[in-house]
Amino acid sequence: MGQKWGRQSDEEETESESTSEDLVCPECGGNVVVDDEHGETVCDDCGLVVTEDSVDRGPEWRAFDAAEKDQKSRVGAPTTNTMHDKGLSTNIDWRDRDAYGNSLSSNQRQKMQRLRKWNERFRTRDSKERNLKQALGEIDRMASALGLPENVRETASVIYRRALEDDLLPGRSIEGVATSCVYAAARMAGVPRSLDEISEVSRVEKSEVARTYRYIARELSLEVKPADPEQYVPRFGSELGLSDESKMRARQLLKNAKEKGVHSGKSPVGLAAAAVYAAALLTNEKTTQAAVSEVADISEVTIRNRYHELLEAEESLGLA
Repeated sequence: MGQKWGRQSDEEETESESTSEDLVCPECGGNVVVDDEHGETVCDDCGLVVTEDSVDRGPEWRAFDAAEKDQKSRVGAPTTNTMHDKGLSTNIDWRDRDAYGNSLSSNQRQKMQRLRKWNERFRTRDSKERNLKQALGEIDRMASALGLPENVRETASVIYRRALEDDLLPGRSIEGVATSCVYAAARMAGVPRSLDEISEVSRVEKSEVARTYRYIARELSLEVKPADPEQYVPRFGSELGLSDESKMRARQLLKNAKEKGVHSGKSPVGLAAAAVYAAALLTNEKTTQAAVSEVADISEVTIRNRYHELLEAEESLGLA
């Protein structure tokens, strides 16, 4: 496919060159050249722009050898693990309109309805594909609600595919496994979300998410490091409208706490929330325990307890 496409592009390029050679300037009759960089056809003698905004029919990538050209050549969008068929099948739009935005006739609407029905049946021919389609839809929905980036959705989709291939789903709900995959992928990507935040957008209970996550991580040997409290600081600080100085101060408080071993056995979300609150006070920025509690979904009592522990750790190091 790549070589064929390359030959077609070469022919088109040769054809465009011969066409540009045959053209003459309508003003002075001089030679006309094609400026590919600006997408213009210009007279070489008087500088008149004959045509502009020409379409570049070449690829959007560069290749430096034949092997790289064959590897990169493609038709359509790149494949993605976030769709059950990896985006290789046909999608028929639900709107009954043509390419120009005009409404279809009644006969055409009936025909499109039948095509949609059969297309959907062929896309999900067995139970595994139906399972995968439902799960990946849940992953996309939860990732959007949590504001997670595209790479986290890809990772969560790959983890779910692995769980499906290893027959880890019998006895567990699709929503529970999908939620645990999102939780694991977010931690692996360095943008963790707490179990409370995950369960808020999920359709399963927090206890089931935690139980399923431990099972999936153990069976698939996922290398998920313990959540670092510092990873929560940028998000909490941004939602509270704190300055960069305050965020840096919060990170410093957490580093001091790690040095003294205060973080051991403590919730990383609680430590991060307390560090953000303490840093805001130390940098004379206005915020309240109630505001931090709402953003981090942690009780004010936890914030107060961790707040005192963080300050005591810094005082013991002689840095306060």
